[in-house]
Amino acid sequence: MRKTKFIFFFSARSIGLMYRNKKISVVVPAYNEEMLIEPNLKSIPDYVDKVYVVDDGSHDKTFEIIKKISSKDGRIIPTKHEVNKGVGAAIITGYKRCLQDDVDIAVVMAGDNQMDPVHIPELIEPIIEDKADYTKGNRLMKTSDMKGMSVWRKMGNSVLTTLTKISSGYYDIMDPQNGYAAISKKALTTIELDAIYPKYGYCNDLLVKLNVFNLRVKDVPIPARYGKEKSKIKYGRYILKVSWLLLGNFLYRLKTKYLYQSLSPIPFLFIFRVLLIPIGLLSTYSVIL
Repeated sequence: MRKTKFIFFFSARSIGLMYRNKKISVVVPAYNEEMLIEPNLKSIPDYVDKVYVVDDGSHDKTFEIIKKISSKDGRIIPTKHEVNKGVGAAIITGYKRCLQDDVDIAVVMAGDNQMDPVHIPELIEPIIEDKADYTKGNRLMKTSDMKGMSVWRKMGNSVLTTLTKISSGYYDIMDPQNGYAAISKKALTTIELDAIYPKYGYCNDLLVKLNVFNLRVKDVPIPARYGKEKSKIKYGRYILKVSWLLLGNFLYRLKTKYLYQSLSPIPFLFIFRVLLIPIGLLSTYSVIL
């Protein structure tokens, strides 16, 4: 792995570290994470300039803990949704703050301490080197990287990976449910943030929005890290809901990218193939009879 490169700089909060002369932020969505939010925030490296922590309507002491930590670390900026809007909505709130503060790269780390900050350089390096506009973790590259992942997670991930490839047009990506990601200022200013799906499934939806504008996406192998956190996802319902979302997104991508932005035969070929399916079934049925 590339050695981390730092540059010393002066800021209002004293002398700190800057990563390769770029302003790096971390967006942390949190919902009822009173047990894990403190170690999560305290593990964020010194070269991160801003940490936007968005409490998404927690009912426990999550926000009180965030405010307590922020009083000792000026980088941490607490924000609270009065009602739960969804993890996607919390991340979008953080992204908007990044744009307000002219951040170069925004990294998303969940509030449950599942994402090891040691991998942040691996996510931001391709963006700094102008090889990607958006990078995301991939836990499926190696068997060892999936250690601790439940059977249900693996099965659900496999189904949604296939559907997301088709819907987004990024056929080389895997593990689209992985929320450990980094995004460039260019990408944040290009896509329509308010159009991103607000619930679980936002990361699948975001990939479609990125593809419509031909933004570059890169997978970064990062091992899974599971500990005391408890998943809030109901997998059966989640897979069904996201599958419908991806179907709509596929049609949206065809319409927007290949009809509105530029006229292409691709949507017409797709419609033609779909129409051939019942014709083929009827022909097969008549032959059997």
